[in-house]
Formats: sequence, structure tokens, C-alpha cells
Amino acid sequence: MTVIIKGKFSDISFRYNPDVELEEAINSVINQSREDKTINTNLISDGYHSFGQLYEHRIALYIALCKVTAAHSSEVTGISVWKSGIHSDGSVWEGWFLLGINKAAGEQITYHLPISEWDACYFAEELEIAPPFDGHTHVDVLERLKQL
Repeated sequence: MTVIIKGKFSDISFRYNPDVELEEAINSVINQSREDKTINTNLISDGYHSFGQLYEHRIALYIALCKVTAAHSSEVTGISVWKSGIHSDGSVWEGWFLLGINKAAGEQITYHLPISEWDACYFAEELEIAPPFDGHTHVDVLERLKQL
């Protein structure tokens, strides 16, 4: 089966193998198109919001959460908010930094944010190197957010 995705300026078509999940096939096309720089993934939409808009909201909401958390954190609560441009293994993602809640393993909540948001996170403790990564996944982060 051939799938055609209608675009504003061009159409993308690809052969769809019924043995592969449609979502997996679409993600593959999106990833390849992003690598080829043939589409701007920030403009892909579910009909209500684009990926770019959703990321802008996530960034703003996470910064707001961290700001409120930092204002109410203390030695009593043990909650800390921090930022670092260097991962615990010494690696760096050019143009990005980590904004985190909590340093202890099993409690970390982190997101990479664009470096353009660094100054907006003035309230966070600046660390030369991020705390040792505890291996948390997106599922762990969701559960930890729910427990705040």
C-alpha cells in the first residue's frame, strides 16, 4: 500500500508494509525527512497544535514548575532545582542544557531545554556538572512529577 501525506508545499509518499505498524512507518518517514531537512518537524500538527507549539508549552510549564518548586524548596523538604550545561558523564549537547528537580538517584526529574532559556532559569542552582544520572526514563519522570 502507498501512503501519501499531503503537504502545504509538497506531498510525501511512501510504501506502507502492513506488517509494520502505521505509526512506526510514519515516524520513520518523519525522522528521515528531518535528517534530510526536507520538513520542519516543529510544523507537524495533530490538527490542533504543532509539535513546536507543544514543546514551547512544555518548556514554559516546566520552567514555571521549577521556579515555584525552587521558591518553596528548603533543607526541610530536601527538594532542589538545578541547571547544568554538562551531563554527569562530561558530555554536552550543543545548544541545550539540563534543568532538573532533585539530585538524588530515584528522585531526579530532568528535561533538556534550549540554551536560549538559560537566563529564564535564574532561580536554579547552577552546577558545573549535572548530578550522576540515575537512568530515569520518560515513564519515571511522569511518575515522579505526579508525586511532587
